[in-house]
Amino acid sequence: MQTGRNGIFNEQRITIMIIKSAEYLISSPDWEKCPTPNMPEYAFIGRSNVGKSSLINILANNEKLAKTSGTPGKTVMINHFQVNKEWYLVDLPGYGFAKRSMSQRKQWEKMIEDYLRKRTNLVTIFVLIDSRHSPQKLDIDFVNQLGEWNVPFSLVFTKADKSTQAEVSRNVKAFLAKMRETWEFLPPHFVTSTVKKTGRDAILGYIEELNAQFRAIA
Repeated sequence: MQTGRNGIFNEQRITIMIIKSAEYLISSPDWEKCPTPNMPEYAFIGRSNVGKSSLINILANNEKLAKTSGTPGKTVMINHFQVNKEWYLVDLPGYGFAKRSMSQRKQWEKMIEDYLRKRTNLVTIFVLIDSRHSPQKLDIDFVNQLGEWNVPFSLVFTKADKSTQAEVSRNVKAFLAKMRETWEFLPPHFVTSTVKKTGRDAILGYIEELNAQFRAIA
């Protein structure tokens, strides 16, 4: 049975993080060319068109930080941003992959796996799930793979403003129920809307808590 390494995030203890600065640093073709791993790092990944760039921009309080596009698959490298000069935010290519060649897909898969398994300062990865849909096999397979690799992660259910509250709640519960079939403990999860900025403070508060833990053991 899979367990994962995540604890339970208590949303009652949210520490509000003030974003003072957020800047793009570099796009790397593989993990070895990423910035020096000298501060905590948080990566964001999801299927194409899950709203990843929009969420990153909301978190960073900069609507132009990550490039948004109506064409899926625009992110093709490991994109690093530095926030408050204290931690790295990383935008990864989607695991659903747009219409690309098989060789390109294999290249991306290896790049992502190497980064997730070898990047020493990676604290957690935020896996984005479209809250408008029932559990998708591709998403379940990906989080199960993270469990096999022992990579810590959290779930972020996006686009909550695109459906009714009841439908979002139903889909979130269904996804967690699906995970319970093979997972002993569930990771923290967040429900977000970039229109209403729902979930922003909770995610940033969680990152702030993890930053404190990172500094305590560094």
